[in-house]
Amino acid sequence: MNKRVVVAMSGGVDSSVAAHLLVKAGYDAIGLFMRMGDFEEDVNSCDTTKGCCSFADSCDARAVAESLGMPFYVLNFEREFEKIVEYFCAEYNAGKTPNPCIHCNQALKFGKLVDYANALDAGFVATGHYSNIEQLNNRYILKKGADLTKDQSYALAHLNQKQLARALFPLGGLTKDEVRKIAVELNLKTKDKPESQEICFIPDNNYKNFVAKRLGREIKPGVVKDTQGNIVGEHKGIQFFTVGQRKGLRIAMGKPMYVVDIDIDSDEITIGSWADLLKKNLFAERMNWISIEALDKPVKVFAKIRYNHKPVSAIVHPFGEYVRTEFDEPQPAVTPGQAVVFYDSEDEDVVMGGGWIVKETMIENDG
Repeated sequence: MNKRVVVAMSGGVDSSVAAHLLVKAGYDAIGLFMRMGDFEEDVNSCDTTKGCCSFADSCDARAVAESLGMPFYVLNFEREFEKIVEYFCAEYNAGKTPNPCIHCNQALKFGKLVDYANALDAGFVATGHYSNIEQLNNRYILKKGADLTKDQSYALAHLNQKQLARALFPLGGLTKDEVRKIAVELNLKTKDKPESQEICFIPDNNYKNFVAKRLGREIKPGVVKDTQGNIVGEHKGIQFFTVGQRKGLRIAMGKPMYVVDIDIDSDEITIGSWADLLKKNLFAERMNWISIEALDKPVKVFAKIRYNHKPVSAIVHPFGEYVRTEFDEPQPAVTPGQAVVFYDSEDEDVVMGGGWIVKETMIENDG
């Protein structure tokens, strides 16, 4: 495979340093910026920033590419990205909690960008993710990044073998501090740029307002019940809640209460104690296996059920079109719509695969 690579440049320090490392390693690197929607800023100015993927970010990415002697192009992904936004709202409408970053990695960064790589006769697509890829026994293996505080293998666990074969993660062996140091030494324009914490299409980080504007009349008020079925309050819409949520309930029960269930058929929210939030089992669908071809027997794993969740010991079982995960110790806030990622029990750095969490009632109905 040739050494031409397209680099997804977001205008942040990570993708900037990733681009530098590729150029330094002798790759024929081409910078690509994914424009996700309308640029709200004055397109004649690069003085403002409004979260990830803004016009100012494209200016920063272009400046870095020019300083590295790389060709640079802005791609209009507005139509494709709208599908990610539609998925985001549809999941909340279905009583689930979406993970748009995983879908973006699958569909855009290692989906549409691969198409552009092909058009440019580039063998690889590179990003600033903190993860690693190795080849073992004719399979591409995804592994955690060296900086465990920044590791992004969870968000990449749905990439298939063809996508992993084309992916490069230059930052996999570095820490965030080391990346910042490189950017400072090179005096890159993005060297002091803070990290973006919000969802890229919700720059004010208020997803409730965003969903309310998008879904409008589909949002209906309903009742809040306790685990005994008693009505204890009202809510303005199931779309504004997620399993495990504590803040924003506005219901005084004399002790901390959490959302333990969301019923889209009755528009009811059920709240309970921390103990009510604990689950011994988890079911998942649409599995993507990486280090193995398929799951044909129970396997000991470390399971991670959300981005900031520490992987915990469990056994994953084949279960028809699903898998069943049995935790050694019950886990809180097993949230439908979120991803579960399994790591090898003998080498916790190795990603075995990932899937999407479903409600137990969904399994019962199928049975």
